[in-house]
Amino acid sequence: MIKSITNSIILLLFSASFSFAQTGNIGGSVKTSDGVPAELVTVTARGAGKTAVTDRTGNYSLKGIKPGKYKLVATYIGLSRQEQEVEVKSGETVSVDFILKEDADQLKEVIISSGHSNKVTATVAKMPLKNLENPQLYSSVPSEILKQQGIANFDDAMRNVPGLTRTWESTGRGGDGGSYFALRGFEAQASLINGLPGLTSGNLDPAGVEEIQVIKGPSGTLFGASFYGYGGVINTITKKPYYDFGGEVAYNLGSFGLNRVTADINMPLSKTEKIALRVNTAYHTENSFQDAGFKKSFYFAPTLAYEVNDKLSFQVLTEILQEERAVPPIFFNSNRDTTLIFNNLNELNLNGNLSFTSNDLVIKNPRYNLQGQMLYRLSDQWTSQTVISRGNIRSNGYYSYIYDDAYTNMGGINRDNYFDQLFHKEQQTTNTTDIQQNFNGDFKIGSLRNRVLIGLDYFSRNVIDNGSGWATVRQITPQESELTTDKDGNEIAPVFLSQAVVDNALAAAGGGSRTNIKNSAYSAYASDVLNFTPSLSVMASLRMDYFDSKGDITATEDDYDQLTFSPKLGVVFQPVLDRVSIFVNYMNAFFNVAPQEVFDANNVSQGVRSFKPEQANQWEAGLKTSLFSDKLFATFAVYDIRVANRVYYTPTSAIQGGKTGSKGFDFDLSANPLPGLSLIAGVSHSKIQVLEGNTATPNDFYNEVGRSPGGQGPQNLANLWATYKFGYGKLKDFGLGLGGNYAGRYKVIDNSATGNFYLPSYTLINASLFYNSSKYRFTLNMNNLTDKEYYIGYWSVNPQKPRNFAASFTYKF
Repeated sequence: MIKSITNSIILLLFSASFSFAQTGNIGGSVKTSDGVPAELVTVTARGAGKTAVTDRTGNYSLKGIKPGKYKLVATYIGLSRQEQEVEVKSGETVSVDFILKEDADQLKEVIISSGHSNKVTATVAKMPLKNLENPQLYSSVPSEILKQQGIANFDDAMRNVPGLTRTWESTGRGGDGGSYFALRGFEAQASLINGLPGLTSGNLDPAGVEEIQVIKGPSGTLFGASFYGYGGVINTITKKPYYDFGGEVAYNLGSFGLNRVTADINMPLSKTEKIALRVNTAYHTENSFQDAGFKKSFYFAPTLAYEVNDKLSFQVLTEILQEERAVPPIFFNSNRDTTLIFNNLNELNLNGNLSFTSNDLVIKNPRYNLQGQMLYRLSDQWTSQTVISRGNIRSNGYYSYIYDDAYTNMGGINRDNYFDQLFHKEQQTTNTTDIQQNFNGDFKIGSLRNRVLIGLDYFSRNVIDNGSGWATVRQITPQESELTTDKDGNEIAPVFLSQAVVDNALAAAGGGSRTNIKNSAYSAYASDVLNFTPSLSVMASLRMDYFDSKGDITATEDDYDQLTFSPKLGVVFQPVLDRVSIFVNYMNAFFNVAPQEVFDANNVSQGVRSFKPEQANQWEAGLKTSLFSDKLFATFAVYDIRVANRVYYTPTSAIQGGKTGSKGFDFDLSANPLPGLSLIAGVSHSKIQVLEGNTATPNDFYNEVGRSPGGQGPQNLANLWATYKFGYGKLKDFGLGLGGNYAGRYKVIDNSATGNFYLPSYTLINASLFYNSSKYRFTLNMNNLTDKEYYIGYWSVNPQKPRNFAASFTYKF
């Protein structure tokens, strides 16, 4: 028996090695007409089913190609394709080089659309797939867009993504203190860094960003449940080293005291080996457009890459962010319980120039993120990726919010123009660890091509909270922050906010947290893209997730574990190969809810309760096109998302039940219709509402059928950005940009008990003038050109910046 097994193994290995020997390879480089290596050029061997993308040195490699004659095609978004005939022989590597007609500067000008092109991306599906091959919709914002628009704030980059809008800025509070966005009607935060958990309680710095990917739809099958992501996930791709010396330094200045210095320096560390270091850093100071508030931060991110040989490579990324801010409080125009007396901004009459804070009340959000990756090519068909991520985020300082208090008078509920301002002192630390092992295969079974992902994932989170209790420090009105009369008309001394005033109030209120909570998730997942023909493929994916919650590690009664499965299916048909793609998908996401103490209507404890995982399911169908020699790329999709087992919070307890649904469409366009002219545009519509109430809770305040749950953002959104750069004459290298955003009327509060509250629609116009040569870049950006007064919200009202400018100077080397 043993001899038989041994012979079988030897025969299998011999067959495999024989099979590998029957293939050949193609390699080479792509350069511009001025001799500069061309990155992100797609090279395809037609008929072989092989595609590669050039690296920073302009090199590409196609391996495991059967002997024969092929047509090799080099394409880049916005540029004409080039073709060469090539013959592959068994056991040999053929070298084929391309020279693009455009020079390096022209190549950079069309990178504006590279994030929306049919390029191969490995992070969205955790396997190398072209956009047209992927049965899922996603949008990208490349770093070049950030430079063109003078963006110094990570959140501002999101205005280029259809269907995404910010609902409130980063508060700095523990756990979820990052900015909130609405995506397909559901809340979303920027929680992924290079496809790994990268949680934050503050802001992200755009200095280290190569690309921002917004992966739309529930994506728990591949990315797990370490964060909410029912409408989609936001994944930040960081800048990677390359093997030449280069970089740039820049200085930005602008309205409200903006001063920002950035540097991006790349250097090879060896003349004989492929070892390179890339350092991105930024120092940022900025004041608020209101009467108080500021931000001061320092970002430092070195990345080391070491390519040992053609099989083995390593990469280590370290991100360090020190951030200190005075954050304006969230202004809730409702206590989420009783009837509103304001139904719109005119009635509320909020003074948008007031911050309701003091620069003495600061919050610090230091963040540390370490990621290590090892790539190993097992064979021509299989690669191994081992990654580890360690994160540490802190919230240390003052968090405040304002809400409309209702008070009892003569047995009834009275409303007035007075709002309570509450404070809490944050002292929370979150440590995360994520370890993944992925295997990617690309092979054929018979005539069927399989692209396979097999992965294991371990995620652990430890949250230590030593924060204070809560205290009402003062009352304010929407028109005045330091009151001299109270709501009964009596004269009072105005309360000017300071650390001493708040600390004394918190000490008198008492209370606080002393918790140490730990939970882990052990996951396995697999995905296969099966090509029945070059034009027809099916994706099938499944994730198994075992959630193990220790709760507070000082107690055992809140320990809990559960097993969850998350499937994903997709079909892609390309009636015109690499030009038109029709896709449908079914996707799932889930969220493991930790057990917690629950209470009855009389606020009597009912003990610790465990919850089922929240579940989101989506059906989506759409069209992707890449036309006119890649000069026009467009996507369109319609979707239907249903979320069940929602856990929501009342003033006294946590409840699970009800179902919410969101329907809508996304349209995304990028084009280079003329030399020097680039544009991106998008339109989206979404409608979210409660589909089923919680049958266990009569008159459920938070689950009224037909109503919106809150935080969904405006139903209708649109974005546009166009640039034109002169390519010749006296204005050569000069250019201009123009665009903006539209958001429709937004029902921030939708409830029969409280009534409705609306934020008005708005249109913003942004413009840019620039000079961009091979060595220098000057930009002048004017945002909110018409000085439009506008607001965002999540059951809240948050004033936004008036007209402002930003200017930058960049030296490139």
